[in-house]
Amino acid sequence: MTATQSIGVVAGIWRFPVKSMLGEQLEVAELTERGILGDRAHALIDVQTGKVASAKNVRMFPDLLACRASFVAEPQAERDLPAVLITLPNSRSVRSDAGDVDTVLSDYFRRKLSLAQIAPEDFTIDMYHPDLGEFSPRGRQDTVLEQKLGAAFFAQAGLPSPVSAGSFFDLFPLTILTTSTLRRLQEIRPESNFDHRRFRMNVIVESPEEGFIENGWINHELRVGEARLKVAVPDSRCVMTTLAQEDLPKDTEILKTLARHNRVQVADAGQYPCAGVYAVVQTPGLIRTNDPVVLG
Repeated sequence: MTATQSIGVVAGIWRFPVKSMLGEQLEVAELTERGILGDRAHALIDVQTGKVASAKNVRMFPDLLACRASFVAEPQAERDLPAVLITLPNSRSVRSDAGDVDTVLSDYFRRKLSLAQIAPEDFTIDMYHPDLGEFSPRGRQDTVLEQKLGAAFFAQAGLPSPVSAGSFFDLFPLTILTTSTLRRLQEIRPESNFDHRRFRMNVIVESPEEGFIENGWINHELRVGEARLKVAVPDSRCVMTTLAQEDLPKDTEILKTLARHNRVQVADAGQYPCAGVYAVVQTPGLIRTNDPVVLG
């Protein structure tokens, strides 16, 4: 590998103002040390359990990924975030600053919920693990298990956290996926639709290279627009990649294909089906569609 290598250009930038809801595509985004400004700014908390509501719990929140969230104005650094407009599948909408927002969301999901901007100290979700046959970890076939995320995950592991306490990120503040990986998956299984939306990534990179190229980026730097990033670990995938959203049907073969063809070692945790990478922001700055992406 040369000292620097041109990977491609930014083809898409995505922000998800409410965890596990559909998000908004951006032409320009401000990257801070906490990721894209406004990303995963809110989440629903199940009042009864104290857990964060997640589409990963497909039995309890089957319609969460059918909800859409977008800021009513563009967030600005050093200012309070603007309100988020949440549109439900029944076409009703409610703003995050409305007095009845919790009531509207609780009525729709038929559970008492609270829309929060700060994750619980013990950030925990219930996560459904589908049966992946021979690739399923023991005890994780067709079952729901508790999973700590965010700063709580790293505290439990005794590791420094790349995300701040109170944030709703799963593990790291930024995710990146290339069209190279998407093309390879589509070649392997043309019957499925490996649309980038299934993977809920922040940055989609259009690249002419072949194969799962992100696997070779670990511990390298990326230059994207004004920002400098450090690639941390492969992005291990879960049941959310298989769920229906918008015009994409439910498809369990999405995750099974990854399990068969791109199981990657993730730090010291073992091998997992992966697509894309997690990154941290070393130098904040603006990124734009069509910005060149350079691997260092």
